Amino acid sequence: MRTLKIGIPIVVAQILLISMQFVDTVMAGHVSAKDLAALAIATALFHPLVLLLVGILMSVTPMVAQLKGKRKDDKISNVVADAFQLSLVFAVPTIFMLHLLKPLMEAIGYPAEVSRIGDGYLHAVSWGLPAILAYDVFRHFNEGLAITRPNMYFHILGLMLNILGNYTLMFGNFGFPAMGAVGAGWSTAMAWNLMLIMMFTFSFKNRRLRIYLEIRDFFQIRFQNTREILRIGIPNGFSTGAESGLFALVALMMGTLGVHVMAAHQIAINIAAMTFMVPLGISVAITSRIGHAVGAGEYALARYLGFSGIALCGLVMLVPAAVYLLLPEWIVMIYTSDPEVHEVAVVLLFMAAIFQLSDGLQVGALGALRGLKDTRIPLLTNIFSYLMIGLPGAYILGIYFDIGPEGLWTGIIVGLSIAALLHNLRFHLLTKTQKIEPEPLSF
Repeated sequence: MRTLKIGIPIVVAQILLISMQFVDTVMAGHVSAKDLAALAIATALFHPLVLLLVGILMSVTPMVAQLKGKRKDDKISNVVADAFQLSLVFAVPTIFMLHLLKPLMEAIGYPAEVSRIGDGYLHAVSWGLPAILAYDVFRHFNEGLAITRPNMYFHILGLMLNILGNYTLMFGNFGFPAMGAVGAGWSTAMAWNLMLIMMFTFSFKNRRLRIYLEIRDFFQIRFQNTREILRIGIPNGFSTGAESGLFALVALMMGTLGVHVMAAHQIAINIAAMTFMVPLGISVAITSRIGHAVGAGEYALARYLGFSGIALCGLVMLVPAAVYLLLPEWIVMIYTSDPEVHEVAVVLLFMAAIFQLSDGLQVGALGALRGLKDTRIPLLTNIFSYLMIGLPGAYILGIYFDIGPEGLWTGIIVGLSIAALLHNLRFHLLTKTQKIEPEPLSF
C-alpha cells in the first residue's frame, strides 16, 4: 500500500520528534518535580505558538503535490522560496513574545521557582524557533513530492544530539553547570539548528530534489505565492492551534491543582502524544496522495484514498488504547518514582485510552481535507469542537465542579470525539460527487 510506504517514514520521524519531548520529560522528572512542572507549563505556552506557525507552513505539502500532479514542476521553487521567507517573518515576533511570558506565569499563580525555570526554558528554546520553522518548509516540500525518508534520518540525528545535550546541560556533565529543564531548552534549540543545516543541504544537493529548486528564488522578495500559502495555511494553522490550544489551556488549568498533578498531566500527555504521531504521520501521507490525485483530476481515487487512510488511522490507535488499559503502571514507572505523581498519571492514562480512536479518526480526516486544500470549514469545526465544547466542558467539570484532573480530561475526550465526527462528515460531503470544490477563504 503506497500510503504506508510514504507514511511509515513520516510516522517514524514524528515519533522521533515527540521522543525529544519524551527525553526532556523523563530527564526533567529525574531532576525534580519542579523542573518537570516548569517544563510542562513552558511547553504548554510554547507549543501552541509553534504548531500555529507550522500549521500555516503545512500548506506547502498540498501546493507542491498538486503542482506535481498537474506537471507544473517549474512553479514549485517559487512556492518553497516564498514559504521559507514567510517562516523567517513569523519567527522574529514569536521569539520576542516567548521572552515576555514570565509575567503571565506569575499572574496565573505558579510558584516563583517554577516560573523562573519555565522562563529560562522558553528563552533557551526560542533560539531554535527560526530553524524548526525553516526546516518544516523543506520537510513539507519533500513530503509534497512523496519523499519522506530523509526527514526520518535527520530526526534520528537530532534526537541523538538532544539526548547528549540533555545529559550534558541538564545534569552538569563534561564540565558544564547543571541547568535542569533550562538545559533541555538549549539542547532542543541546538538539535533543531543542526536538522535545518542537514535538510537545507540535502534539498539543494540531492539529484531528485535540486531540479525543483532555484537558489536565486530564495533571495528574491516577490511574495508570488504568499497569498495562496496564507489562504490555505492560516485556517489550517488556526485549526491546529485550536486543538493544541485546548490541550495547552487544560495544562494551564491543571497547573493550578498543584505541582504533582501538573507533573502527572505532563507524563500522560507526553505518552498520548507519542502514539498520536502514528496517525499524524499517516495523515501527512494522505495529504500528499490526495493532492496528487486531485491535481491529476482523479476525484474518485481521492475519495478512496481518503477513507482508506482515515480507517487506517483509526485502526492503528486501537493498539495504544489496549496498552494504556492493560499496562498503565509499567508505562508511568519509566517517567517517575514519585508515588503522588504516579497515582494521578495512571488514572489519566486510562482516560487517554478512551480518546485514542477519535484522535486517530479526526487527524486522518484533517489530512484528507488538507489534500483537497479545504481548510476553512475544518478551522470552524475545530473552534467549535475544542474551544466552544471541549474547553468549557473541561473547566466546568474539572474546576467549577471540582472533579479535578479527570474532569479536565473529560473535556478533551468530548472535544476530540465531536471533531472526529464533523471532519469525517465534511470529507464525505465534499467527495460524494466527482467535482471537488472546497469553499475558498476570502483573504
